[in-house]
Amino acid sequence: MTTRSTSPDGPAPAPAPAPAPVSVSLAEAPTRQARNSAALWTATGRSRGHEVVRRRGFVAVEGDERAGTRVLVQEPDLDPGELAELGELVRRAAGPVNAEDPFGATDLSHLGMRSWQMPVMLRTPGPVAEPALEVIRVRRPEDLRAAERIVIAGFELTGFEPYRPGELFPAALIGEPGVDVFVALHEGVAAGACVSVVDDGVGSHYWVGTSPDFRSRGVGRAVMLGALAHLADLPVTLTASKLGRPLYESLGYAVAAPATWWAATS
Repeated sequence: MTTRSTSPDGPAPAPAPAPAPVSVSLAEAPTRQARNSAALWTATGRSRGHEVVRRRGFVAVEGDERAGTRVLVQEPDLDPGELAELGELVRRAAGPVNAEDPFGATDLSHLGMRSWQMPVMLRTPGPVAEPALEVIRVRRPEDLRAAERIVIAGFELTGFEPYRPGELFPAALIGEPGVDVFVALHEGVAAGACVSVVDDGVGSHYWVGTSPDFRSRGVGRAVMLGALAHLADLPVTLTASKLGRPLYESLGYAVAAPATWWAATS
């Protein structure tokens, strides 16, 4: 006999249907990358106590002389007012400025910034292989510090030297919704790290780095596979460096469009 739970007010309501999976095309990937990157840097800025500026066409996080200012272009058609405000943000920045434009449509050369291009890539949902190394999702402060040091060394972030714990990855970051930090272990030693962000049904990866002492040992692939395991059912974007692109292509990512990155020093 089939039974149905009831309450004094009548039958219990049926459970809400699961949200439909998000589908992202290559043409949509730059927009989804823009939104996801803004989610990461907003969470990072909030964790650091830095000012976050939100406009229709861009999001900016104004940091100090070491963290610098991060600009995330959100639309391909910034209006004159937004461009003027962005210019003022660059001019008053206390430290270095980095701007990401996934659309490759905003010219910031008049601000004395240099530019280069990297592709936005998209991976559609699909199976993920087991990593060859142990990969842990960071929960302990000591593991977060290990990830932080790996990224600083791997990306040669000299602005964060001498090292100050929690400056790049504040402790509060791992409590931010949708943000996860991963560490790959090589014979028990932290060797690689990355950050993943899930926002509005789409995942993305950032700071995929390997300790200089463990390069060419499959660490980057392992940490990517470990981070991808919990995103297997989602479309995932990222922006690839020249060195990282072959790895990402081997993991099922396809190039969507060229993104333009801009940088200036104070």
